Amino acid sequence: MSERSKAKRSKPTSPPPLSSLSSSNAFQNQTLSLISTMARKTSLLKQTLATILIILVVYALLNTFLSPTNSSSSSSSSSFSKLETTFPFRYPNSAFSEGGFPRENSDDFLGKSAPPRLRVYLYDLPRRFTHGVIEHHSIARGGQPVNDVSVLKYPGHQHMAEWYLFTDLIRPDSERVGSPVIKAVDPDEADVFYVPFFSSLSLIVNPVRAAASGQEQARVMYSDEENQEALVDWLEKQAYWKRNNGRDHVIVAQDPNALYRVIDRVKNSVLLVSDFGRLRSDQASLVKDLIVPYSHRINTYTGDVGVENRKTLLFFMGARYRKEGGKIRDLLFQILENEEGVIVRHGTQSRENRRAASQGMHTSKFCLNPAGDTPSACRLFDSIVSLCVPVIVSDSIELPFEDVIDYRKIAIFVDTTSALKPGFLVSMLRALTTERILEYQTELKEVKHYFQYGAPNGTVNEIWRQVSQKLPLIKLMINRDKRLVKRELTEPDCSCLCTNQTGVLPSL
Repeated sequence: MSERSKAKRSKPTSPPPLSSLSSSNAFQNQTLSLISTMARKTSLLKQTLATILIILVVYALLNTFLSPTNSSSSSSSSSFSKLETTFPFRYPNSAFSEGGFPRENSDDFLGKSAPPRLRVYLYDLPRRFTHGVIEHHSIARGGQPVNDVSVLKYPGHQHMAEWYLFTDLIRPDSERVGSPVIKAVDPDEADVFYVPFFSSLSLIVNPVRAAASGQEQARVMYSDEENQEALVDWLEKQAYWKRNNGRDHVIVAQDPNALYRVIDRVKNSVLLVSDFGRLRSDQASLVKDLIVPYSHRINTYTGDVGVENRKTLLFFMGARYRKEGGKIRDLLFQILENEEGVIVRHGTQSRENRRAASQGMHTSKFCLNPAGDTPSACRLFDSIVSLCVPVIVSDSIELPFEDVIDYRKIAIFVDTTSALKPGFLVSMLRALTTERILEYQTELKEVKHYFQYGAPNGTVNEIWRQVSQKLPLIKLMINRDKRLVKRELTEPDCSCLCTNQTGVLPSL
């Protein structure tokens, strides 16, 4: 290689200009900053992904535990069996299965499908307690004994829940679509046992004036007391009664005097009553038993809401003189009978009087509902199906289906003391606007099906739904009885909840 070439190669290069160095340093700083930022973002992304992964894992575990897909899986069966002791009861209106878990069908959990129906076993009572009562009622009024019970017609009266519930259970299942209960064929599979004794009809078999006389009268004489005793004697021999001391049995005692001779022997059962007026607090309670509506005795109003055809301000037709709390009726008659726009009439149960009552209620804005011999009376339910706004003057009244009906929206409650002040009731009612009356009527129209025993989804279905809600308490009391030492109590047991006997008055 020539000297010239070596000299050329070894010639030092000149340093880069300052501006070039500055640009390079800036570029390096930007690069380092970008790398640092990307590192932080990558770390944050990893944390986010890790959190999401943890959530998915937890969800998968919960989903596996709460929604087993294979009922035969040993792990799933183990999980269900462990919690079955925590949730030992079937809840007929619950979205949960017997083990306490959501049902396998997600629609059940969301409330989209019907809850499992209460299984009711209908006792096949001896004829004397069912159709025999109807037959004796007919004989006492001049009828003849029959061999075919299908020709017997249950007579209409204000305590007919016993008949409607009985006929509901003897219908084929194909005709009971939408019912909250199913008839149990096997008593071992039943949730409750229904005792179809016509206790209220039995009470009125013998008329005030008998149709027969002499030897014929003696032959057909019927004893409600004897039938009450015979019924309970029969029940106490049944294995399913003895098993739980009658706690899972349902008995209708709708007339305030029904089963009065034997009520202490059946007080463990779920009693269907009109009110608690003649029952002690250790015999019946809101917790254990049900208040059921009277059978309305007048025609249902089929028109729409409105006041144009309701010219009467306040209407009442019924017995003026009653016992006990019903004494207020005579006092109200004295105050109201001369008031303008008010109709108060004395009348007893008869076909002619029922027609007059129907006409009066259908053409009145308000209907007076004072206490009778007990705190309740059938007139309240006549008012409801007439869209005649009830004015309730009964301080101790208990009402049916209060878990689904807010009676303040369909009725006006007035305490006895205020109602007996001259001019108070009429002034209060006249002060209500037409708009307010229409609001009451609209609410009445919405709920009146609850008080119609013959309606497809009326009183009967609601009574059965209410009975089904008693099932957890029935189970609780059965298990509680088995562990308690038997003892004599000097005061009501803690399982009793007394009714409105505290002196607290409903607000106006």
